[in-house]
Amino acid sequence: MFRPAAAFIGLRYTRAKKRNHFISFISLMSMFGIALGIIVLITVLSVMNGFDREIQKRVFSMVPPVTISSMSNEIKNWHELEGILHGFPNVVATAPFVAGQGMLTSEGYVQPAMITGILPADEKHVSQLIDKMVQGSLTDLTKNSFGIVLGEDLASRLDVAVGDKITVITPQVSLTPAGVIPRYKRFTVVGIFRAGSGFGFDASLAFINLPDAQKLFSMGSNVSGLHVTIKNVFAAPAMSQQIASQLTGDARVTNWTEQFGTYFQAVKMEKTMMFFILMMIIAVAAFNLICTLVMVVNEKTADIAILRTFGATPKTIMAIFVIQGAVIGIFGTVMGVVGGIALALNVTQLVNWIEKIFHVQFLSSSVYFLDYLPSHLLLADVIEISSVALILSLLATLYPAWRASRTEPVEALRYE
Repeated sequence: MFRPAAAFIGLRYTRAKKRNHFISFISLMSMFGIALGIIVLITVLSVMNGFDREIQKRVFSMVPPVTISSMSNEIKNWHELEGILHGFPNVVATAPFVAGQGMLTSEGYVQPAMITGILPADEKHVSQLIDKMVQGSLTDLTKNSFGIVLGEDLASRLDVAVGDKITVITPQVSLTPAGVIPRYKRFTVVGIFRAGSGFGFDASLAFINLPDAQKLFSMGSNVSGLHVTIKNVFAAPAMSQQIASQLTGDARVTNWTEQFGTYFQAVKMEKTMMFFILMMIIAVAAFNLICTLVMVVNEKTADIAILRTFGATPKTIMAIFVIQGAVIGIFGTVMGVVGGIALALNVTQLVNWIEKIFHVQFLSSSVYFLDYLPSHLLLADVIEISSVALILSLLATLYPAWRASRTEPVEALRYE
């Protein structure tokens, strides 16, 4: 089969001669260096993606993308507001809520909590609270039953379970013959939810039925605001501005980025910095490739001179060494991509196995939100990493190939 001379010679130079294995050995090391850099980079970015995905699941399962409230903390005509919000094409669902601070007490235990009144039928469209229940059911929050759903950590600190009674004390006061006293009400625990560690949802949130909350906080038929779900949660800032422009001046529109955006920005910054730092491994392998090709050029000086005397042009000589370097870069990239994908898809199981064998715990949920190493492989990351690796490998061939093309036959053969 016919092959161009430059391709034939370039591929031939990648194999070792019996009398000299050193250059081919360092060529192999350059190939492994590129592969190792790609494996590490794909795996680390996949782990960062895994943490990012887990944070998103924790936040977006409990926090609505957009919240509509009022400067006076009360919205009167909230049914009309719902109609206005559903007029926006990106709005998926809305749910009213009543929110207030309170103290929960039970058998001498006292814990602060954010108490939120909800309609369970509407709440399932704006959060995943119904899927986070570990005891009881969210639908048990019925009107005038004065039931309450607690976070798992909050229930543990109060030492209560489903069916127990707790007292809710609010900052609102009541006038009695004995003077001004805080308002309080007995509630029955009807459910316990687990949202996961990291953001304090389980230790600070309690939910009751909306009409019960309106009575508890003396809201009448008013609500504190509306939770809004939109099609793209990452478009929440722009959507907030769009909604705010259509509402009155008393309206207050907030979104999830104002409270939790820093977490995602931190993960994104860490992923970007990790990409550039670990890319240095591939860059080092590319520099090693330059040294390898320079040594090959020095060893093949006589061969280059003979090829020139046979009529090979400088472009042909240059193509020979570009092809040789490209072969090393391509094989290194392919090995790295295959190894990186394999490791990224199995790194969670691998770390769990290491922890089991050596009886160690690498991650603590109290520090890292998780007690395992997550991984989420993205095709875009693989394409980006492999493309950069190939570009660096090809760039590394240019100087040695150019130097080879500048070889003068007379000078090279003078002492042969």
